[in-house]
Amino acid sequence: MKIYRVGGAVRDKLLNYPSDENDWVVVGATPQKMVDLNYVPVGSDFPVFIQPETGEEYALARTERKSGHGYQGFTFHADENISLEEDLVRRDLTINAMAEDQDGSLIDPYGGQRDLGDKLLRHVSDAFTEDPLRVLRVARFAARYHHLGFTIAPETVDLMTSITASGELDYLVAERVWKETERALGERSPDIYIQTLRDCGALKALFPEVDCLFGVPQRADFHPEVDTGIHILMALQQSVKLSNNSVIRFAVLVHDLGKGITPEHILPSHSGHEARGVTLVESLCDRLKVPNHFRQLAVAVTEYHLMCHKAQALEPESILELLKGIGALKSSDKLEDFILCCEADARGRTGFEERDYPSADYLRAALSKVTDISIADLVKSGLEGAEIGRQLSLRRIACIAELKQTYNAS
Repeated sequence: MKIYRVGGAVRDKLLNYPSDENDWVVVGATPQKMVDLNYVPVGSDFPVFIQPETGEEYALARTERKSGHGYQGFTFHADENISLEEDLVRRDLTINAMAEDQDGSLIDPYGGQRDLGDKLLRHVSDAFTEDPLRVLRVARFAARYHHLGFTIAPETVDLMTSITASGELDYLVAERVWKETERALGERSPDIYIQTLRDCGALKALFPEVDCLFGVPQRADFHPEVDTGIHILMALQQSVKLSNNSVIRFAVLVHDLGKGITPEHILPSHSGHEARGVTLVESLCDRLKVPNHFRQLAVAVTEYHLMCHKAQALEPESILELLKGIGALKSSDKLEDFILCCEADARGRTGFEERDYPSADYLRAALSKVTDISIADLVKSGLEGAEIGRQLSLRRIACIAELKQTYNAS
């Protein structure tokens, strides 16, 4: 029985890149032997065990055979005669098909170290095409290592395109699509994830609402880059500079979905795209089973981002509507997340990348003003029932009006 560290931990160690992965493969063992050594079995598809002291997963070396559609359409075979090389050949990329033995020696039967040196994401074998999830995984790795200069091998792009054309992506379960996307949004270059999916046709298959933004024109005076899809990629780049929060990056990705269905006769104007976009964001979140905290911010940004951009010109009643709509009156953190998304949107335009975003401080000041008003004081003054709410709104509006005068005077 031999134990090897495999995959991401080996790859990132060679890259001197931060990693919290630790995957292990066990060669020459049976399930019963693992149990006898006090490993705890988990999973029903293939033999995986938890090491009781570390809590890490150890998988028996295995082979796999395509038996159906999607990433779950495989049958697995694991026994003590399967070699490490047979296990590694089933992996997606050569840089993920390396192993390290207990002495720290590298086992690299498929040229992963060479491809690391060449900064190349290359598939291990043609079996790559059997698992459609690998299209998303490769796109995610492209997003992870783009800043280091990594690119995808042309022959691997060809296979990704072939998988997309086969229709296999249609069989991916929503949870796995979302999991890969959420992880990609947390990488250094999430825009590369979107661009890579588009290059192989997968964006149209999985995120048609985003794909149809490319080629849609916008007014050049507001958007010198013109193309809405390009603007989304630029806004994603700006979101990375502002935050490492995937929730914020997702909201930035989808905030302009309404522009994809703007009636042609009003282009390049996009009047009303906010309301149109909310419906599309809700539909996308339903389809991919997106968690509520992602959905809530995405919907808020989609509906209110234009109001945020012109906050100082809005009437006090509209500012109060905005603060209520995004949930800021219940949590100031919601305002901060909302502002970051809107700032990324504003800066995600050619020539606007370094512009200040004065709406941010204005809205913070407005929220501070309205939250200083005490409901307890209104109750003490003798107000009751609905009158408390009416007077609270009036006082909040008056505070914002006073703030607006101060800002205009300065």
